[in-house]
Amino acid sequence: MRKILILGAGKFGLKAAKTARRRWPGSEILVVDQDVQACREVEKQQFKVVCEPGVIYLARKMQEPNRPDWVVPCIPVHVACEWIKQCLAPRYRVEILPVPRDVAGMLPNTMNGTDGALYMSNADFICPDNCMEPDDICTYTGKPRPRIMHQVLAAIDYENYKSVVLKSRQIGPGVGGYRSKDLLCVLDQSLDAGSPILLSTACKCHGVMHCLKIISKVQPFLVTRDAGSL
Repeated sequence: MRKILILGAGKFGLKAAKTARRRWPGSEILVVDQDVQACREVEKQQFKVVCEPGVIYLARKMQEPNRPDWVVPCIPVHVACEWIKQCLAPRYRVEILPVPRDVAGMLPNTMNGTDGALYMSNADFICPDNCMEPDDICTYTGKPRPRIMHQVLAAIDYENYKSVVLKSRQIGPGVGGYRSKDLLCVLDQSLDAGSPILLSTACKCHGVMHCLKIISKVQPFLVTRDAGSL
């Protein structure tokens, strides 16, 4: 039995919950949102609900043995970025840096977010909300997909920046999520980077990127001698 965690109880969160229930009958599906009214509406559809900020809940559950198998983000933030900040807060300071212009120039149809995010897409049109993300072609154009976005992002080699990519996988028409083990892998890669990180979440066609700098709050232990003993 799979454990599915859906962050967001709005229109897209409810769609994701219904999609997960159809694909994996009998699975444990939990929807998390801080909006009480939205939670009540989802609860009417016979889904389990927790009324709490999604990223805070995710950070706590990912530390437990019974962590979810899948995380489906349906809230208007870059969940991987916010989750890493939440996880590292006790021992690290995470700075959001501007995504370098040269990096943005490598990517198609980019758009800046208000929180330092850079969005990119193969599409210069509105994608159908029931896209099945076929392997070789674009659902909308019927033509070959010009690039696999998560592969393009993973291959970025720019100065001393390290590209870390969380791959979003299709769980149903127009609904994507990622495995919790992939989320943990991204955290490990970010901590091991030793340099600014280009952190992206992306499927085959679309993605979002933040540039992060992780700084330890723990000062190295220095052994000193008393001046009088010299």
